Amino acid sequence: MSTISRDEVAHLAGLARLAVSEEELDTFAGQLDVILDSVARVGEVAADEIPPTSHAVPVTNVFRTDEVRPGLSRREALAGAPATEENRFRVPRILNEEA
Repeated sequence: MSTISRDEVAHLAGLARLAVSEEELDTFAGQLDVILDSVARVGEVAADEIPPTSHAVPVTNVFRTDEVRPGLSRREALAGAPATEENRFRVPRILNEEA
């Protein structure tokens, strides 16, 4: 059974930049103990003869096949734009670059 100290919880909280009260240190220490014990139990059950799995059931590709379909014309695509210039979308400049 692992035991995590209040100092370790305070250190972890500091790394995560969390403000933790003295009462929370005790609460979190107990909760982290339960989590660490659960992880240790899983490690005990795992056997070398059991292959690692990423999915409990087989996964199949659910994507549809690519099909060429007609798209919007340039005029249709630009029709809903708030601003256009030279048949392109006009957007506000976000970098301090000169034209």
